[in-house]
Amino acid sequence: MADIIDVLIMGAGPAGLQAAVHAVRKKATVVVLGRPEKSAIYKAHVENYLCVPGVVDGAVLMETAVAQATSFGAQLIEEDILGVEQEGEFFKVESESKSFVARTLVIAIGTSRKKLKVPGEKKLAAKGVSYCVDCDANFYRNAKVVVVGDESAAVDGAITLTKYASEVTLITRDLSVSKGMADKLAASTVEIRSGAWVKEIVGENMVTGVILDDDSTLDVDGVFVELGSKGPMELATSIGVALDMETFSYIDTDKKQHTNIAGVYAAGDIAGQPYQMAKAVGEGCVAGWEAANYAKQQQRQQKA
Repeated sequence: MADIIDVLIMGAGPAGLQAAVHAVRKKATVVVLGRPEKSAIYKAHVENYLCVPGVVDGAVLMETAVAQATSFGAQLIEEDILGVEQEGEFFKVESESKSFVARTLVIAIGTSRKKLKVPGEKKLAAKGVSYCVDCDANFYRNAKVVVVGDESAAVDGAITLTKYASEVTLITRDLSVSKGMADKLAASTVEIRSGAWVKEIVGENMVTGVILDDDSTLDVDGVFVELGSKGPMELATSIGVALDMETFSYIDTDKKQHTNIAGVYAAGDIAGQPYQMAKAVGEGCVAGWEAANYAKQQQRQQKA
């Protein structure tokens, strides 16, 4: 039993590290598996988090979070997770170099945002290319921006951006939204480029424009990619964790971050929108607390 971890946290972003802080402070043994630099917040800038004044670099916040969690006693192993299995009351997790057995799991591995996969996108990520309107709209006040996408997320994002940017253009190949959403778009100031797509994002240190597939160009300050999010659900569903019944795009949890599997919790982006650090930290707090309690209860039952 000495080798069994009380709480194994999958993911080293804000949700996972906050879960680690709360779990380890309840005297649980805690291992965090993941790479902080892969967190969505790492390359972002934060100015809407309570008690953090001004604009703060996401990498700085993550470095602080790692130091905090590890100083309390959590162990961070910066490796990717390769597989998860349930073995009786315990969970076996395989990383790149070793395997772990845990009493509880906190799944906080975020989501993988769908990319355009065009030249310039990777180079200019967080330099004018964004995947979250709610996170970054305020940085584009009085700027010219484009939103790329065909579904409701793109339309909603474009309409939101009209409250900040001076010009908003929605680039869509074949718009597929409800009549209500289409009516909202029509009533807005969003310019629509239908039957078009971005084939390249241009700029040196910052975005300066986009090239469309008809070879026309638009001079813009920002590109918002709103293709929806595909969560890394394979690890979760491999042990039977249930997804939401409407979109199957996030893990279904209750108010205590419980999933349908006893001893398994989820927090942060993988538990659904909004994709905000405040939500991730709050859910991580609850998940870490609940997981530690569950692990301690399981220990007591096994000793009885």
